[in-house]
Amino acid sequence: MRCPNQLILTNKYFGIVLPNTWQYYSTSTLNLSTITHRIIKISNSCHPDSSHCLVFNDEDKLGERWMEFQGIKNWDGLLDPLDDDLRREILRYGEFVEAAYGSFNFDTSSATYATCRYPKRSMMMQCGLGRSGYKVVKNLHATCAVQMPRWIEKFPNLKSPQSSWIGYVAVCDDMDEITRLGRRDIVIAYRGTVTCSEWLENLRATLTCLPDDMLLDENSEPMVQSGLLSMYTTKIEGHIPSLQETIREEIIRILNNYSNEYSLSITITGHSLGAALATLTAYDITTKFNNLPMVTVLSFGGPRVGNKSFRYQLEKNGTKVLRIVNSDDPITKVPGFVIDDNDVAHRGDATVARLPSWLEKYMEDTQWVYAEVGKELKLTSKDSIRKGNVAKCHDLKTYLYLVNNFVSSSMCPLRATEVAAFYLLLVCIEFAFLF
Repeated sequence: MRCPNQLILTNKYFGIVLPNTWQYYSTSTLNLSTITHRIIKISNSCHPDSSHCLVFNDEDKLGERWMEFQGIKNWDGLLDPLDDDLRREILRYGEFVEAAYGSFNFDTSSATYATCRYPKRSMMMQCGLGRSGYKVVKNLHATCAVQMPRWIEKFPNLKSPQSSWIGYVAVCDDMDEITRLGRRDIVIAYRGTVTCSEWLENLRATLTCLPDDMLLDENSEPMVQSGLLSMYTTKIEGHIPSLQETIREEIIRILNNYSNEYSLSITITGHSLGAALATLTAYDITTKFNNLPMVTVLSFGGPRVGNKSFRYQLEKNGTKVLRIVNSDDPITKVPGFVIDDNDVAHRGDATVARLPSWLEKYMEDTQWVYAEVGKELKLTSKDSIRKGNVAKCHDLKTYLYLVNNFVSSSMCPLRATEVAAFYLLLVCIEFAFLF
């Protein structure tokens, strides 16, 4: 089983996986039939094709602390150093984003390019998450408003449909997993940018006002990135509803189905473009619906989304946002720029000093002044990754690797548990030979 930097113990075998490189891992397993006590159990979400493996103690306290990990206290005291239980939750949701990538048809020569490769009923299984306890209940599509130039038809590899499969909604329906999680969880997962049309939408980076049906306060002026809003609200009349319409309809259905349940959560996650869509989705549903369960965004490598008014409204709605950021990833520093005092205070890489109010107002009128949202978990690439290209620093697998190894900003990224695991292996080997 390929599980980097994790110790696995069961009542049938003892195995340890030692780190080799960040991308490939070597394994060795020692069978110890005399060791029958299960010390650690393997998570349902651990599977052979995963780039990491989740392990949970038998005395798992997740059900008691789930609101903490979902951000009810804004993750205070959990990020630096990174709490191990929160780490496992972040990696678990990262697997849902990996499934969004794994289900997408990347073959431009295929008639089904840019669609989902699997039917809903088997998607989790096909992506290695068959034992996750979740089932896919809705496919999600995003439609681009930009028109591709005609000359692009001469290049088949640049084929770009107007509407593409971009993610899914999944509901936890396994009672054992619901008990472990402490609630029924709904996941909305988005992939990142793939098609040419989506890349062109990303370039439309000026801020634009939200439509009236996304405004909660008439006096506020929330604005978001133009291309992002376009992908969220554009539809093909009579054929494909907008992503916004699909999300709203699904939220209504979910709330009707599970309105009698005491504990419910909505977790929206995504990478890159998907991270931005996750934040916009959270804003939309918390503005549109009342009496929602707890709504949390876990975003990986996301660009900026909106202005200060957008952030204020997001916080007012009670949405909790945890942005996982690689400090070497330039995508997290675009588009636009940040001049807000609160942002400068919370971002170590901010270089903009306090500006006179008249100049700040003038710059905001240019529609290029963004604001950071939520809480940030800042990671740093190791030299082996930093020396690579920008794409590697932005890659989702890099993010999950960094989360899996991060301890704190002031310590070595190698977790102490991994060192302890090695010594525990030696002790168990000696114990086995004694008997």
